[in-house]
Amino acid sequence: MADAPTGTRIIDSDAVTELVNHEEAIDAVEAAFQAHATGDAQMPAKSYIDIPEENGDFRSMPAAVGEGAGVKWVNVHPDNPERFGLPTVMGLVVYSDPASGYPLAVIDGTSLTRIRTGAAAGVATDHLAREDAETLGLLGAGQQSHTQLAAIAAVRDLSEVVVADLDDEAIERFIEAESDRDLTVRGGSPEEVAGCDVISTTTPSREPILREEWVEPGTHINAMGADAEGKQELATDLLLSADVVIDDWEQCSHSGEINVPTAAGDFERGDVYGLLGDLVDSEQGRPDDEAVTIFDSTGLAIQDTAVGSVVYEAAVEADVGTVTQIVDQ
Repeated sequence: MADAPTGTRIIDSDAVTELVNHEEAIDAVEAAFQAHATGDAQMPAKSYIDIPEENGDFRSMPAAVGEGAGVKWVNVHPDNPERFGLPTVMGLVVYSDPASGYPLAVIDGTSLTRIRTGAAAGVATDHLAREDAETLGLLGAGQQSHTQLAAIAAVRDLSEVVVADLDDEAIERFIEAESDRDLTVRGGSPEEVAGCDVISTTTPSREPILREEWVEPGTHINAMGADAEGKQELATDLLLSADVVIDDWEQCSHSGEINVPTAAGDFERGDVYGLLGDLVDSEQGRPDDEAVTIFDSTGLAIQDTAVGSVVYEAAVEADVGTVTQIVDQ
């Protein structure tokens, strides 16, 4: 008889950040996308609980992939900063042993989400960006911009980063935080961002910011910001003229970058170049060096479980986190 697990490890935000490097996260997320494509992962649909009287909602994201199973429980409450001094989005990942069902860990889901979202952009960039891509444009200078840079720098040899944001102070904070990197980091306009070889967009905009005429042939774009109906960062004509890769049709058409043109009847499933998981499994890359490619990322539960596994294994090895007896044995 196998030894039964003896405790649940509580792993906080600082530990998540310290335990996982971006190369490991990219490898784990890439393997999860491939498992999803080949049918070796389970991922029921994301479910929502709306709380309209509080202007918020909860989302549950279960998955089983590799040697782990888990669920992320995450909220979106836009009024939190003003009402409670809390983040708009918070989350927990419960990571379980598939053999026994024992809850092996409860992991901070906020930091984990930032890392796995960056890792997804890293996977997409590795498969879709030109091999000689060396400039990165970031539209949005918030928390996600840092993990986008870290992940993309892990798959391409970057020489310059251009960041644009409505908040000049956010740009300055980003430049200061990333000043120890061996590359040029500077602020710029959205048009200057659009001139880069690789672009990542991480804003909550409901009005398109990037225009088709700004984007050069051969550019790869990671559209990471749209996560709800009505959000859109890229102009519709840019989406229609590019080769669009998605993580999941149901999620992307409902709340990803393509949701607005899809709802308007301007974008259809047949307009999709491919699913990222299929591209990973087939090792298919960009159509040609002149194509503009776009990755529409909504975030999949397999990513959370895959990175959760990395976090848990690293925490056990380093004996990090608080082990408690949640389950009465």
